[in-house]
Amino acid sequence: MRIPFQRSALIALVAGTALLQACSDNTDTPNTDAAPMAQDTMTSQPAAPAEAASSEASGITRTPAPQGASVFIVSPADGATVSSPVKVEFGIEGMQLAPAGTDKPDTGHHHLLVDLDTLPAMDMPLPSNDHVIHFGKAQTSTELELAPGKHTLQLLLGDYRHVPFDPPIMSEKITITVK
Repeated sequence: MRIPFQRSALIALVAGTALLQACSDNTDTPNTDAAPMAQDTMTSQPAAPAEAASSEASGITRTPAPQGASVFIVSPADGATVSSPVKVEFGIEGMQLAPAGTDKPDTGHHHLLVDLDTLPAMDMPLPSNDHVIHFGKAQTSTELELAPGKHTLQLLLGDYRHVPFDPPIMSEKITITVK
């Protein structure tokens, strides 16, 4: 009986480490390496929709969102025409930023959704890929390499486990054109 418990503990440790690592690659300063975006992957095609899972099935309880908390994209402005790399600045009100893994009330960290038509599951840790970029060191800006054309950007705040708050704290989706 002891071996299955040790195996489960090891699996949980590896999964937790992988989640924290997914958010630890970005830096506090804008960095094109922080969010690698191959030009051929940043087209107007959306990522595959995430499968929805209930909180009951996932075993994850979402963190309640503080009343009045909001996130927003400071720049670029909605409708702007920009050059790549695109500097994106994030804003937050009614909460504080904290690195992923920091379980402190009224804190979270940014996730930038790029060219997503369908939101990821809100009751699971957010995936980390070219369309869902984690800022687990509590960064407030980045630079993105985006292919020429139209792109959408939206912020989604995650708790210390990368799970969106309940209700989700997200910005308006903006559209930019890269020349």
